[in-house]
Amino acid sequence: MDTDNNPTNGLGRGMLIIFWVIALIALSYFFSQWAEKKHNPNQDIGGLETESFREVTLKRNRQGHYVSNGKINGVSVVFMLDTGATVVSVPQNLARKLKLTPGERYKTATANGPVTVRDTRIAKLELGIIHLHDVPASINPGLGGNEILLGMSVLKHLEFTQSGRTLTLRQYPK
Repeated sequence: MDTDNNPTNGLGRGMLIIFWVIALIALSYFFSQWAEKKHNPNQDIGGLETESFREVTLKRNRQGHYVSNGKINGVSVVFMLDTGATVVSVPQNLARKLKLTPGERYKTATANGPVTVRDTRIAKLELGIIHLHDVPASINPGLGGNEILLGMSVLKHLEFTQSGRTLTLRQYPK
């Protein structure tokens, strides 16, 4: 029997190719999710709420940073906590999506050098069960990517304690 002209031979080869394509797509998806979880181990932070305080605990990522999901004006974002940032610093490419109104321009010093930013206010910022309103921020054209630097304009309203690989943030509502 001539196997080269057998129609099931081509079908089997096609099925094998489809299997490997699907397997590669599935592996790519799995590893991208795994890498994102390593970069941002705080994708669903929840928290603890009592009569006297609200508290969230963040895990440090492999690079030593505290990265967490949150919301600005109801839109999901990713924060990187930065005690060296005076205010919340939002990449310019996210400002419109987050419904931020650009205000006055001013120069500021960043870890990457001086930059001219726009003043703005965040109506509502959420980090798990911690909520803040009317938060001073800046729209930064020099900040690339999709991570927002959560600066001292937020952190000064919270008590924070680092222990091991965790950071606990506590808000005492007024």
